[in-house]
Formats: sequence, structure tokens, C-alpha cells
Amino acid sequence: MKTRPQIEHDCRTGAPRAGVGMTLLAGLLLLAFTAVAWGEERFPPPEFRSGHQIPETQLSAGRAAVWAYVDVAVLGLAMGAAAYLIHKRRSRAGVFAVMALSLAYFGFWRQGCVCPIGSVQNVSQAVFGGVAIPWVVVAFFVMPLVVALIAGRVFCAGVCPLGAIQDVFVWKPVQLPRWIDAGLGLFPYAYLGLAVLMAAVGSDYIICRYDPFVGFFRMSGPGQMLFLGAILLVAGMFVGRIYCRFICPYGALLAILSPLAKWRVSITPSKCIDCRLCEKACPFGAIHPPTGARQPRIGNGERKRFAALLLCGPLLIGALAWAGHRAGPALAGMDARVMLAEAVDRSELGKALATDKDWLDAVAQSGREGADIYAEAGVVQKRFAVGGAWLGVWMGLIIWIKLVFSAVRRRSGDYTADSGNCLACARCFRLCPADANPSSITGNKDLPA
Repeated sequence: MKTRPQIEHDCRTGAPRAGVGMTLLAGLLLLAFTAVAWGEERFPPPEFRSGHQIPETQLSAGRAAVWAYVDVAVLGLAMGAAAYLIHKRRSRAGVFAVMALSLAYFGFWRQGCVCPIGSVQNVSQAVFGGVAIPWVVVAFFVMPLVVALIAGRVFCAGVCPLGAIQDVFVWKPVQLPRWIDAGLGLFPYAYLGLAVLMAAVGSDYIICRYDPFVGFFRMSGPGQMLFLGAILLVAGMFVGRIYCRFICPYGALLAILSPLAKWRVSITPSKCIDCRLCEKACPFGAIHPPTGARQPRIGNGERKRFAALLLCGPLLIGALAWAGHRAGPALAGMDARVMLAEAVDRSELGKALATDKDWLDAVAQSGREGADIYAEAGVVQKRFAVGGAWLGVWMGLIIWIKLVFSAVRRRSGDYTADSGNCLACARCFRLCPADANPSSITGNKDLPA
């Protein structure tokens, strides 16, 4: 059991594509369904004895259970319609219609909950904390990932209400330099890792807490979040879908799986006339220009740099793991249990702050001992230290993989969509002058009619 001086010190220091895709998906499915099974086992229903009578509920009943099935059915139908309109019909108007309907249903009618983006936290807490999780949350988490392995990011294109509300505001998008786009594109992976860590230790659901658009869907919310959402929408008039590209943690998962998809967005293969209209039409910088059929030979210097990059990966991962471990106490400072211990510590030292009053009143009413509070905070700090190390490993691995792939020469004679970053909005289809016969140029010859 930790003593007060210890707490004071801790608190104040600072394969083939299909095979790979199925392996990743199997791991995610295993985590999700383990969450359901484990959560039910850890928290079985109580057994009452001695003729105990369950009191009548004093609250209004929630949504009928049938609505969970309706939500899942609508999600599946919307993604199916979006996939058909993107890969077979190549219709921007159709995708926009699905997007508008999804914004109305999942956004303003369902008020942004349940959503696949926030479900990451539920699954994480269920897996690592043994908390029960409803089946509908697992379905919302898994379904867009499965579809991403089949048809790419069609969930982002026409179903996600957060993406839809931003898409409406795209006006005169500008193309960001590649290095800025790549640098900002690392943040969703860091946000994903931090959200998983916070949920796993039972600290907070930061994705939901800092959702910039749910306040618009519910017509209420904290003023600072409504302000942030408004800022993102205004900025999104010129930098398309800022949240989707540079913040969304679920988008990071989709970006990993979508390059493995069976059907991916293609731009008039073998019929490209180099008009560059598709590149100018894409507001997300997801279209790469042709590199030319012939390229200079790779020299020994490039081979050595590539080999050095491969060898430096473990060092990068190790360094970030160490940094994450060291950052554990600082991350733990965001946890309410640690903040409570700090407030009690300051009170015992006679240095209580005005903001500590609520914390101290809660302790006085609960009758808890300071030693118990310190011990609980110490456990939380240790979990954050371990989780911080894994967060560093995750980010080191992501950065290493991106550096390796950026060093690999890409060869293409046509304009091509980046399957990881492409949001399948279908804008490039609408402006392509060679896109006269969609079924013949989609590139997905095995796509069923």
C-alpha cells in the first residue's frame, strides 16, 4: 500500500493482401466477441434471496430493443448502397443522397450514438476491463471494418454522420503539401492509441467527450466543443474533412484495412487522358499523379538508405516505448482517481486549492481513508506506465511502416487513388471526361452486377 510521500512523488513527476486482411479482421473480431463473452462472465446478474422484491423503475424506459436491430439494418443497407453507387454506378449524386440520408438518420435522428467511432472505447474497456458491452455496439464496431476489407472506405464516403456534416461544407478546398498531409496524418493513430489506453484503464471516453459535432446533432452541448465544431466546419470549407483526415481514430483503422480491400476506387484504368481533372477534383489530396512507365535505376546509395531504415525500426520503436513509459505519470494525471489523490495530498500538506473543495467534500461523505485513495491512484499510475509503453510501441510501428513505404518507389502510368486515404466520395468520377461507360472502366471486372 502506497504512503502519502510516494504518491506525492509519483503525481508530480513527469502475405497476400486477402490473407493479411483476413488475419487483421480475425484479430479484431476475436477482440470484439471476447469483449461480449468476458463482460458477461465478469458481471453476472445478481441472485436475490429472502423474497427480495425488485423496486419499480422511477425512470422513463429507454428505446425499445427493436431499434437496435433497426439501427444495424440501416447501417448495413447504407454501406451496401454506398458500395454499389461507388464501385458499380460511379455516381457522385447517388453517394451524396446516401450521405444526406445517413446524416439525417445517424446524425440528427439518432444524435450520433451509437457510432463506430466511439465504439472503439467500448470494445477496449470490455476487452481489458471486463466490462459488459451490448451486441449492437460490437456490430457497429465490426461492420464498417468488414466492409472496408471488401469495398474500401465506403462508410466514410456515405454513412458516417461526422464525415457527412463536413462534406456539406466543402467549398473551395486547397491541396496541402504532401509533407504536411503526411505529418498531420499521424495524429489519428496517436489519438486511437490514447483513446484505447484511456478506456482500457477505465479512465475516460475521450473520443465521445471531445466529439466536435455531436453537439450540433443534439442541439446542445458544452460551449467550447460547439465552438471547436464550428471552427472545424469553417476550416473544412478550404481543407476538406479535417476531422476525418487528421483526427478521426476509427479512420486510422479503416486506413489500415482499406488498402487490402478486394474492390478499391480506381480512376479510368487504361483510359486516362492526363487531364488532371480528377486530381483537382479531390479535396482530400488522395490522388497520386502518374510516375511514368520508366524510372531511373535504383542506385546503391538508395539501397543502403532503405536497409538502414529497416534496421532503425526497432530502435525507433524502443525509443518511443521508453518515452511512452516515462509519460505514464503525466497521462495518469488526467484520471479522476489520480486527481482525487492529488487533492487529498495537497489537503494533508495544508496546500489545498479552491478547486479541491468538491474532491474533498466527496471524500468526506464517502468516509474513505487517504491510504486507500493513494493505493488506488498508484495502481492507476502503474497501468498508465505500462499502457504508455505500448502506446509508444504502437506509434513507433506506425511511423516505421509509413517511412518504409514512403521510401518504396511507386510506379504508375495513370492517376491513382490512394486506397488508404481515399474517402471514396466519387467526386473524381463526376469530372472525369473518360468516364462515359462506368461498368467498363471501373477496374473491378469481378464486381457483381
